[in-house]
Amino acid sequence: EVQLVGSGGGLVPAGGSLRLSCAASGFNFDDYGVGWFRQAPGKEREGVSCISNKDGRTHYADSVKGRFTISSDNAKNTVYLQMNSLKPEDTGNYYCAADATCIGVVVTANPDYLGQGTQVTVSS
Repeated sequence: EVQLVGSGGGLVPAGGSLRLSCAASGFNFDDYGVGWFRQAPGKEREGVSCISNKDGRTHYADSVKGRFTISSDNAKNTVYLQMNSLKPEDTGNYYCAADATCIGVVVTANPDYLGQGTQVTVSS
């Protein structure tokens, strides 16, 4: 059974930081890209970031470049998203996701595997 267990969301003031985690199991972690897309109320899904465990390449939405950093611990099958300098527009439900190419995470927000959402709220 495929599982993507996300954690680390919360409520922070603008300018604050959070670190999201995504623990994966049930598929070959090393063959997939893992990351997050987000969705705010009334808005479409938006790809945030993804890391390919095949070659280590990272992908970021333009809106988060320079503020968010994604990393992977292959020994723990866990991916992390360090989010700094958070803005109110970063507020949303962050879904951990896995895809064979990262396209399904950061481009189409329609991944091969999807975890539950983690709420991130940034107050102004």
